[in-house]
Amino acid sequence: MLLWIGLLVGASILSLATAALLAPPQPQRLHQVAADPPQTTGITVSEALTQPLQPLTLTLRLNDYDGPAEVRWYDGRNRSLGQTQVAMQQGSASISVLPRGLPGPRFAEVLIDGQVVITPTALFTLDPQTTVKTGQADLDLLYPTIRSFLEQKVVTYTLGGLPIRGYRSPDNPLLWLRDHVYQGRGFRYFETDMTSLLDAFRRAQHDDGSFPDVLSYPALGVTAHRLETESDLEFLFVQGVYDAWQASGDTAWLYRNLPAMRRALTYITSNPLRWDAANGLVRRPYTIDTWDFQYGPTTISPDGKPAPRHWIDEQTIWGIAHGDNTGLAYALKLMERMERHLGNESRAAVYSEQRIAVMQRLNDLSWNGRFFTHFVPLDPETEIAPGVDTDDQLSLSNAYALNREVLESQQAQAIIQSYYDRRDFTRAFAEWYSIDPPFPPGSFGMGGRPGEKPGEYVNGGIMPLVGGELARGAFRYGGEVYGFDLLRRYAELIRLTGASYLWYYPDGRPGISGEHTLATDGWGSSAMLGALMEGAAGIGDLDRVYRQVTIEPRWAAAKGVSHAYVVARYAASDGYVAYTWQYATGQIALDMTGSWDKAHIRVLLPSEAPKDRFIQLSINGQPVDPDIQKRYGSRYVVFAQDGGDVQALISWS
Repeated sequence: MLLWIGLLVGASILSLATAALLAPPQPQRLHQVAADPPQTTGITVSEALTQPLQPLTLTLRLNDYDGPAEVRWYDGRNRSLGQTQVAMQQGSASISVLPRGLPGPRFAEVLIDGQVVITPTALFTLDPQTTVKTGQADLDLLYPTIRSFLEQKVVTYTLGGLPIRGYRSPDNPLLWLRDHVYQGRGFRYFETDMTSLLDAFRRAQHDDGSFPDVLSYPALGVTAHRLETESDLEFLFVQGVYDAWQASGDTAWLYRNLPAMRRALTYITSNPLRWDAANGLVRRPYTIDTWDFQYGPTTISPDGKPAPRHWIDEQTIWGIAHGDNTGLAYALKLMERMERHLGNESRAAVYSEQRIAVMQRLNDLSWNGRFFTHFVPLDPETEIAPGVDTDDQLSLSNAYALNREVLESQQAQAIIQSYYDRRDFTRAFAEWYSIDPPFPPGSFGMGGRPGEKPGEYVNGGIMPLVGGELARGAFRYGGEVYGFDLLRRYAELIRLTGASYLWYYPDGRPGISGEHTLATDGWGSSAMLGALMEGAAGIGDLDRVYRQVTIEPRWAAAKGVSHAYVVARYAASDGYVAYTWQYATGQIALDMTGSWDKAHIRVLLPSEAPKDRFIQLSINGQPVDPDIQKRYGSRYVVFAQDGGDVQALISWS
């Protein structure tokens, strides 16, 4: 990998090799020190801790000396990063450094006529931190604001003598598997503990491979348990393990979780309670999408209080919910990747075949040409939900499906169009419907809590988690302008209120489900952050710890944005990607660095860019024939680069 340091002196550019450990250098080479060197006062730096691609000024001082000097650079392992020639005037010189490459310290020594006059000196530490700066306040405030929301969701305690740290539900103080996993889309950028809660769920796994829904919390008198209606926990555990491994790069930890993931997938694809063998798909009671209460009137909980129907009984209506099955297919795809990484090719092939078969059966049963039908009862004679057109019900897992890597492009675009077509601001302030149209009053008994009436909670409430998944999908499937529209409307919502709730009434009132409801929902805000980082900024991880990445800056679709500085860092590792993007009349300049070994780069062209034959590309200063690809109606300049540094200029006239 190459490291480029920009110099003010001579306006030259120095090519450097990257490195990243924090140990101070232990020189193993022998130097002859000048017999009568100039009096030295050393090197000073403008910042001791720095972000990548942010200029630093280094000042060299050699009293009473005018003339040439050589600066030699080293990383934390004492590996050479190259040298810089400078001209000293009146005992000083300044160098502008553009930090690049792997995180860690940088050192330098100064020589005159080949003799050391300043011994190796610690200068600065490259410490990438997730950042998005565009000059547009609404977009720039999203990451720090969402991070502050998530930091208020952390719950820590000791369970079985072991510490756990997780992210709680927005309307419940407990640690639920689904809430924690979905919030990982956001907290990966600053959370160092990606594993302890998943370890606790693994320890709580039952012998048959199933998981509890919520973890034990002794201080609150809660024992780990599962709401019987839930059929998504097993694929969520696989997703959670994959995300934690991707951020941490801890393959030994991944290996310890392998048996638990295998048992989980065996359970969900074979246990008669969860698996419908006739259709070859996951089944569940008739709930609103992935939620945990089923169709029918309020029932009585074991403690004698009115409650939603969380329990399976003789009145339960069974059927196929699409979200359980797109989630299973996604988990099978992730499992295929993990097994292959661990060298288990035959198992990976089996999971691949399962995934393809699940999606084929689901499409045959549930895809209606516009989106997945909300619920297909196993008994076709069953009358469900009188008073609502169930064929027209668009439910929230359609938005999740956009980002589960299991759809054909035509399906994804049809789902996005379906949401866009329901954008009617006289009816609701956003098209982020939990389900639309909602169920008639009383279809789902909630014991007096929100959700019984249309427009409440998951019965037609407006959910930022839907908007975030929709935005990320729009960026992925050619709706870049729509993606920015969704992000900016969410930014305006939190700017006006300083809050983010799990759900809202269609008129914009926040949804308060109970005394434990927080105004800092991490579920929806994490989905929006995923849309910002992976969609707008376009940074994706094809492997782990950003070793193989996609860099797809889509700022050309954002009105008023002419420059962007982006850093995406996994806090649990040194994996990161950083770039600067500059748009001016007739050109886009892109400067990229990071920990990656290979990058697949796709740069969105603005709508005003001319026909393909007028587009020019240079990479690291060398002209290259551009590969211009059309993607769902958008045009991208596409190229690949080995090593963690590249500079590209796309121009036209």
